[in-house]
Amino acid sequence: DPFLFYVLCEVDERGFHPVGYYSKEKYSDVGYNLACILTFPCHQRKGYGRFLIDFSYELSKKEDKVGSPEKPMSDLGQQAYKPYWTSTIIDFLLNESEKSMSIMDISKKTSIIAEDIIFTMNMLGLLKYINGVYFITAERTLLQELAKKHPVKEPRVDPFQLHWTPYLTDIKRDKFSIHSKKPTIEGDITSRAAGGF
Repeated sequence: DPFLFYVLCEVDERGFHPVGYYSKEKYSDVGYNLACILTFPCHQRKGYGRFLIDFSYELSKKEDKVGSPEKPMSDLGQQAYKPYWTSTIIDFLLNESEKSMSIMDISKKTSIIAEDIIFTMNMLGLLKYINGVYFITAERTLLQELAKKHPVKEPRVDPFQLHWTPYLTDIKRDKFSIHSKKPTIEGDITSRAAGGF
């Protein structure tokens, strides 16, 4: 079977009760870290879909990879992923102490593939494209306002409670491994403006 399935359960005195699941390919040639996701209707609106999305990226971090959901996404898929990407990226920018960074630096830390980061930041109006290079153009006050509109919601995955061993792959041949990504270079730097990025 080329797929792995991860089932989310609620637990009570009677045992484990499935509330949703997602699947992913054991190895994806195009970097997908999630193929199909489902929260059972009677358990929707509890944050479980977002939790499963967060879980898929935490597994990507364990694999030292960047990832993305299978595309093209459905309308429901976009409704689930856009808020997740938005809150995760804004939270990262607000809490990052580095004075300069690139899109690739953000990708390595969040495991969100660069194309999805660019899409999200363009949607928020946080990028300028100058001479073939993207620059983050957001004052800290703007990021704080966006964080209020797009908060990181519970439930969240605690990475310290996540015990999982990834499949071993050839890092040199795996183009989605963060170890295969080029380090930040001068032409790819996104500089922080006074009080922001």
